[in-house]
Amino acid sequence: MDFDFLYNPYKSKRMNVFGENGMVATSQPLASQAGLHILRKGGNAIDAAVATAAALTVVEPTSNGIGSDSFAIFSTADGEIHGMNSSGRSPMDISSPKLKEMGYEQMPKVGAIPVTTPGAVKSWAEMTEKFGNLTLKENLEPAIEYAEYGYPVSPVLGNSWERAFSGYKKILKGNEFEEFFKTFSLNGKAPKIGEKITLKNHAKTLKMIAESNAKEFYEGEIAYKIDKFMKENGGFLRKEDLKNHKVEWVRPLNVDYRDHEIWELPPNGQGIITLMALNILNEINMKDENEIYFYHNAIEALKLAFSDGKEYITDIDHMKVDLDELLSLEYAKKRRGLIDHYANLPKPGKLPKGGTVYLATADKWGNMVSFIQSNYMGFGSGIVIPETGIAMQNRGHTFSLNPEHSNYLKPNKKTYHTIIPGFITKNGKPVGPFGVMGGYMQPQGHLQVILNMLDKGLNPQAALDAPRWQWIENNTVYVEKNFPEHLAQMLSNKGHDVKVMLNSGSFGRGQIIWRMDNNVYCGGTEPRTDSQIAVY
Repeated sequence: MDFDFLYNPYKSKRMNVFGENGMVATSQPLASQAGLHILRKGGNAIDAAVATAAALTVVEPTSNGIGSDSFAIFSTADGEIHGMNSSGRSPMDISSPKLKEMGYEQMPKVGAIPVTTPGAVKSWAEMTEKFGNLTLKENLEPAIEYAEYGYPVSPVLGNSWERAFSGYKKILKGNEFEEFFKTFSLNGKAPKIGEKITLKNHAKTLKMIAESNAKEFYEGEIAYKIDKFMKENGGFLRKEDLKNHKVEWVRPLNVDYRDHEIWELPPNGQGIITLMALNILNEINMKDENEIYFYHNAIEALKLAFSDGKEYITDIDHMKVDLDELLSLEYAKKRRGLIDHYANLPKPGKLPKGGTVYLATADKWGNMVSFIQSNYMGFGSGIVIPETGIAMQNRGHTFSLNPEHSNYLKPNKKTYHTIIPGFITKNGKPVGPFGVMGGYMQPQGHLQVILNMLDKGLNPQAALDAPRWQWIENNTVYVEKNFPEHLAQMLSNKGHDVKVMLNSGSFGRGQIIWRMDNNVYCGGTEPRTDSQIAVY
């Protein structure tokens, strides 16, 4: 792909970053520096991804933590594509009938009940062991240092922290939430931008994980503390659930689009939505001279794909349809036939917001990693295990208590997962990782950056800078405040209910690394957050 690296029609002052020996792109400069430190130490892109992921639990706790799940797609130096799913299952002792007996009509958002088995920590250990050059202990050193000695809070992080902390104060009532407010505050308040915060218990836990190669978390003292707290506070997660957690190595799915192959992980993640939308758009001229059709067709394809995704995606062992059918060209043709010159009305569920971290790494040997981890909604469940600093995710909130729903809550089941890493190849040769974090915005963000690069020809940085749209439900579409007014008006004329969203944080945060034909890496990073690309 021949990009014009000087062309950027948007307001961003960022330029693409280039490097040959290594690159780390994240939403937090300190996390990027952690990954770069590992690359310079002799680690490869897999080591750098693990180090960066661990560091992000410290320097961006508003979106992820030690209690998160994680996923990855990566290529190794031999060109092989690997997929990793380390999302946890529901506790073995939980069930919909039990919750109904307790008076619940739907899964709660916070507290001990929506906590599922955290998978991120085990993914760090297995990725390091199977593919890394260094040890887990070495890879966690930067994160431990940040947690133990502290770091100053960056601008977007500080704003997110204040908003989340204020929101949690309104909804977290009860003794089980005391540790959350102790852990994530300074003198009872969210830390301000530029203030330094330390996470001593977090550091202690990371040390135990590092020394035991993660066994303490899943079978040792930490597992015991999680089990004890859950028993005392109405949760269902037990040490047996932790011990039984397994990282799943899977073959990613892919579709052809504009002479490239776009890769996503199979369900329980929602990456297949992006692939279905691309399949629908494959036979549509997205370079039509009338620019409105670029946006109209993309939104309509996304709506059709999302309506299927919300209906069918769950634990792959519980899906009611075949993946090959969803990704077949015949099915894409049928769905494409539903697109006309006016907005249609699919019937999805309402799409809530989410909080996630995404990172991309590359090294001098040609390894490249697309990695993502999340506590789901911001800090997660509001549960922090005493003396550990571990914020537990609330991923179980996405389960349904309706027995007719594909994502019906059952014991030992994976739920619909919003976090998805992406990857690009061309003629089977790895090109690079990409991702856009942000709950149900993620497949929409993936679709938009792919269209920006492969249809509009925008370079990686411009593809991320471009104003975004976000479909919500029915015909409601949010656009960023810098979205061209004439295009918003034209979308409205086509039946889209267009609303301007002032908070750009709702439109996701992305990173892209693109390996050029001369093996030089080109990186683009998100202008909507504190992100940085570290390179050498």
